[in-house]
Amino acid sequence: MDVIQQEFLVPVRYPVYFTTGVFDVSNRLLRDVVADGRVSHSSTADGEDQLPAKMVVVLDRGVERSHPDLVRAITAYCSEHRAALTLSGPVLVVPGGEPIKNDPEQLDRIIEAINSAALCRHSYVVAVGGGAVLDAVGFAAATAHRGVRLIRVPTTVLSQDDSAMGVKNGVNAFGKKNYLGTFSPPFAVMNDAGFLSTLSDRDWRGGTTEALKVALIRDPRFFEFLEHHAAALVARDLETMAKVIRQSAVLHLRHISTGGDPFEQGSSRPLDFGHWAAHKLEQVTNHRLGHGEAVGIGIALDSTYSHLAGFLPESAWRRIIHLLGSLRVPVYDPAIEEHLSTPEHPDSVLGGLAEFQEHLGGRLTIMLLKDIGQPFDVHEMRTDLVVRSIEIIKSREAEREAAAAKKAS
Repeated sequence: MDVIQQEFLVPVRYPVYFTTGVFDVSNRLLRDVVADGRVSHSSTADGEDQLPAKMVVVLDRGVERSHPDLVRAITAYCSEHRAALTLSGPVLVVPGGEPIKNDPEQLDRIIEAINSAALCRHSYVVAVGGGAVLDAVGFAAATAHRGVRLIRVPTTVLSQDDSAMGVKNGVNAFGKKNYLGTFSPPFAVMNDAGFLSTLSDRDWRGGTTEALKVALIRDPRFFEFLEHHAAALVARDLETMAKVIRQSAVLHLRHISTGGDPFEQGSSRPLDFGHWAAHKLEQVTNHRLGHGEAVGIGIALDSTYSHLAGFLPESAWRRIIHLLGSLRVPVYDPAIEEHLSTPEHPDSVLGGLAEFQEHLGGRLTIMLLKDIGQPFDVHEMRTDLVVRSIEIIKSREAEREAAAAKKAS
């Protein structure tokens, strides 16, 4: 037998910026990032003039509606800084949320815009929106020419503290979340706190669950911070939220770079604690539940399971459930109870275990907790304990609602 073994390493580096007014003409961040990219990747002789970089901007329709002057601002920004960048076509406005990931026509529109603008691998696609838009645009950018530079401008708590930080892009297919996708790092991420002010209370609070998740698996002190500042977060204190987003981003980035499996070649997904049920709940509710809300329920479920299985102390479990309540995110939804006796039913949440395993392959690997900040993996989930966990979180939610009603009266 004759064999040639090939091995090489590809360094990955991308910056995550925190700013306000990213498309204000006086804010040079985007202009400078593009200009620096032209210089560092150019073969042009020193001192020789360079052409401005081409750019396509894809905008979340929900963001456009909340910021009616944004298209004009983006156009004005590119005009002001035309020596460094060129807006190659009108701003492309696309649906936000899961609809963009479920509709192949929307993906085609993005790819067509990239093609019509004659972008190359040294050109830029700027994605402005929530996590679903970033996922879909990222997939289009990663597949056009096998990779056009992507700049993410996340506009929600959830995307700024979690989804925009990583290297994954994707769209839904065959009724499965992120069935089609790529691992392709962004060129840069620009978190603009100004977009958060127009979020609904539901989206504002829902985004905190990914921060809670990463605190539970990486940083007990961050969990304590969330406990102490839950009231400020619910009251929409922007300074507190900015601290939460930054620390959550730090922890997500740190895990991606040091966790040993940034492209998920194994069977474990630590950053998806609480997600096996969350992904299924999004699917069976036709996305009536947002991702952050579904993750909150998934965290409650897996934390309760960890406790019932004898791993997680009761005191820690109570703190987790209490914090979810303090953040005003749900820990239960009726959809989680449907078809528990028939796991093979397509709307049974128990089917989420098989789909979670299929997505990575290998053994079923679910992360549970021994304590706050002490995760570990298991390779099976007892159905009876899952059902009992659901009963408990349902009871806790009923108690919370009763207490809130009593206080309101």
